[in-house]
Amino acid sequence: MKHNDSFVNLLAPSTAPLKNVGLASRLLQTAIERPPHLPGIVVPYGPSGYGKSFAAAYTSNKHSAYYLECKSVWTTKSLLNNIIREMGIAPEQTIAGMVDQVSEQLALSERPLIIDEVDHIVKKRSIEVIRDIYEGSGAPILLIGEEKLSVKLRQWERFHNRVLQWQPAQPADSADARELARMYCPDVTIGQDVLDKIVIATRGVTRRICVNLHNIQSTAKSEGWNGVTLKEWGRRELYTGEPPRRSVG
Repeated sequence: MKHNDSFVNLLAPSTAPLKNVGLASRLLQTAIERPPHLPGIVVPYGPSGYGKSFAAAYTSNKHSAYYLECKSVWTTKSLLNNIIREMGIAPEQTIAGMVDQVSEQLALSERPLIIDEVDHIVKKRSIEVIRDIYEGSGAPILLIGEEKLSVKLRQWERFHNRVLQWQPAQPADSADARELARMYCPDVTIGQDVLDKIVIATRGVTRRICVNLHNIQSTAKSEGWNGVTLKEWGRRELYTGEPPRRSVG
């Protein structure tokens, strides 16, 4: 699903990507370069809002991987149909036939497979189907999920044993905030003191950092500022994800 290009194009080739983007890309590279006797499934996981899907988008483009994002309503057949649609081939009628199709296409293309939002299918037979695909193709597979994913996958022992490496996602730091400001606020210079305060207020949650950057840029435009430091920002609040307290009186 190359609808992720809009994200990736924001990352200049000359700059280091966001921390979790780099972690995901290196993780998949580890699976690609592994010796043949080692398993080839790698799993970055972490809390919502840490930029894991952004990392998946970048990594899928960098490594020419097949990519899909699972939905909560998907069945095993839905999963396979969507992988096959991403591959651009006509699906077989049966689940067994589609598993063979996906395995063959991965083996012939020598392309990795990235599956995001794996938590949606981890309690279903679909997770065993992913293992079947891995066994049938030997392809590197990167699965992305929430913080408890490693615990959830333990119930599937045969799958769990095929994991080469687990990688917890990291909270964003000031360098990540600076890169996000470059991508999303190109017309306003946001001071490092403001970025540092945003990181602390959001506890490093990438999605909330982006909300703050948008709010700051909107304020800067309405105020006619070319740049924003804590001096300009003053006592204005930052978005933390918590609803505002109701004023009493």
